[in-house]
Amino acid sequence: MPDQTSPYTGRFAPSPSGPLHFGSLVAALASFLDARKSGGRWLIRIDDIDPPREMPGAGDLILHTLEQHGLTWDGDVLWQSSRSEAYLAHLEELTQLGLIYPCSCTRQHIKAMGGIYNGQCRQGAENKAELALRLKLYDLPGSLTSLPHQVRFIDSIQGEQVQDLALEVGDAVVRRKDGLFGYQLAVVLDDLHQGVTHIVRGADLLPVTARQIRFFEILHKSIPAYSHVPVAAINGLKLSKQNHAPALNNADATINIWRALVFLRQNPPQELQRTSLTTLLTWAQTHWDKEVLKGAGQILPLTPS
Repeated sequence: MPDQTSPYTGRFAPSPSGPLHFGSLVAALASFLDARKSGGRWLIRIDDIDPPREMPGAGDLILHTLEQHGLTWDGDVLWQSSRSEAYLAHLEELTQLGLIYPCSCTRQHIKAMGGIYNGQCRQGAENKAELALRLKLYDLPGSLTSLPHQVRFIDSIQGEQVQDLALEVGDAVVRRKDGLFGYQLAVVLDDLHQGVTHIVRGADLLPVTARQIRFFEILHKSIPAYSHVPVAAINGLKLSKQNHAPALNNADATINIWRALVFLRQNPPQELQRTSLTTLLTWAQTHWDKEVLKGAGQILPLTPS
């Protein structure tokens, strides 16, 4: 049982674009074990704010797979699709602060800028027909003028990280031209809503972390502690739904968890492959040590079983 007085709240937030695969299991397991080893809470959020990319029923399928693999969560599942009013209210507040502006730039425009949005529409969008909304991340007004272009943070696994928001990122889209809310807006507001203090996730999300940290700074909120575990890859390609990673077989839950522990360099004993899932997870919680991942890099090859 989680310690209700623990200052640790973690979360796993998959998008329902397909069933859970091994790469996702690695991220979920690392997040779960880090929370449980700390006596903290572990929450589940389904990031269902992009219907065109979602697979019908995938959210429920993911939840079922997590349960079958013994990764039980605390409290109710939060579905991002239920949070539209909250996102809209925050957008209005940010607009009043002079931090939101309409943008008509297309992907072709951004490609012509060298791939990094250069703030072209900060002085006014040319095309009024199709407009996205962007959040200023640098050169901010009012009390935020002291925030530098660079964001520096220490990732507990990947070490010190530095990103120049003006040169490497550009202002973030917080509402798309099709009216859907942007990921960077939703993820930060939901982490605040759920009281998330520690984020353990795949290193493929490391590049977006600085802009999320800047969002916390803009809102004058505490920044979570970040840990980005290596992502699994085959032939240099990250295991992902886009790369047709196979769905997990729930009948092999114990083996799947054991293999994920091996990938995470936890060195589970061979005999635990033949034990119960409960016994394996109990061992994993007791022995969880993310320090062994330091220096492992952001991508690790998946050794065939």
